Amino acid sequence: MPVAREDIRDFLRRERAVILVEVTGAAGSTPRDTDAWMLVSERAIFATIGGGQLEYMAIDQARRALRSGLAAEPMNVPLGPEIGQCCGGRVGLAFTAVGPSLASDLVARSEREMAARPHVYVFGAGHVGDALAMALSLAPLRVILVDTREDELMASTVPRIETCLTPMPEAVVRDAPAGSSFVILTHDHALDFLIAAEALRRTDAAYVGMIGSKTKRATFRNWLSRESGSPGLFEKLVCPIGGTALKDKRPAVIATLAAAEIMTAALSWTAEQVKAAETFSR
Repeated sequence: MPVAREDIRDFLRRERAVILVEVTGAAGSTPRDTDAWMLVSERAIFATIGGGQLEYMAIDQARRALRSGLAAEPMNVPLGPEIGQCCGGRVGLAFTAVGPSLASDLVARSEREMAARPHVYVFGAGHVGDALAMALSLAPLRVILVDTREDELMASTVPRIETCLTPMPEAVVRDAPAGSSFVILTHDHALDFLIAAEALRRTDAAYVGMIGSKTKRATFRNWLSRESGSPGLFEKLVCPIGGTALKDKRPAVIATLAAAEIMTAALSWTAEQVKAAETFSR
C-alpha cells in the first residue's frame, strides 16, 4: 500500500520539541531559495531546505540545540568543496524553537501554500486516472480525482487525495478556478468528449488533455467542429497525453509521462500570472 505523506498537523502533534529551520539568504547557485523551510525534531524531519550536506549540517545544528536547551546560532554557509557540496553559492539559515503560536502560524502558512497551488482535475478514477493522481500528488499541485461512479472513487489507492463524486463532471469544469488543468480519461468516450469540449471553451485553462488513440483524436476533432462550430478549439487539446515517444500503454508509464507534461503547464501558467501581476504593479 502507498504511504501517505504526513500532514504538518500530524508532525507537530506527535513531535513535542521542534525547531524551524528557514533559508534566510540565498546568493548564487543554491539548492533552494528563501521560501524553503523545514522542521526538525530529535527523531524526525518535515519538509526540506534542499538536501545534501547543507541539510545535514542544519539538522545537526538544530538537534544539538534541542539537546542542550539553548538557542541555535544562525548559519551562513558557503557551498563549495569544503562541505562537499559544489553548488557554489551561499546560504543563510535561521533556527527558531516552535512554540504554540509559531505552530499555529506554520499551519496557517501551509494552508495558504496549499490554497495557492494550481488545481488539476483528473476525470476518471480507473487504472490510468488512479496512477496519474498518484504521480501528481507528489508535486506542488492540488489534485482532484473526479468520477461519476462512487465505487471507483472508493477503490482509489491514492492516499489523502481529494475526490469529487458528481453526475455532471462538465459542471466541475465550469466551476474550476482560473489556471486549472483538466485531464480527461473516463470510462466513456462520449463523456470524455463532453468534458473536453467544456474545458476547451475556457480561455484560462493551463492545460487540457485527453487520453486516446489517433482514431479517437480524429473522431473528437470532427465531433467538436460539428458541435461547437469552432474548429480552432481543438488546437488547444493535448491528445494523447504523455506524448508519443513511447508506445507503452501501461497505466504507470502513461501516468509518469503525462504528470511531467501537466506539471510543466500548470506551474508555467502560474509563474506567468505572477510575473504579469508584478509588471502591472510597477
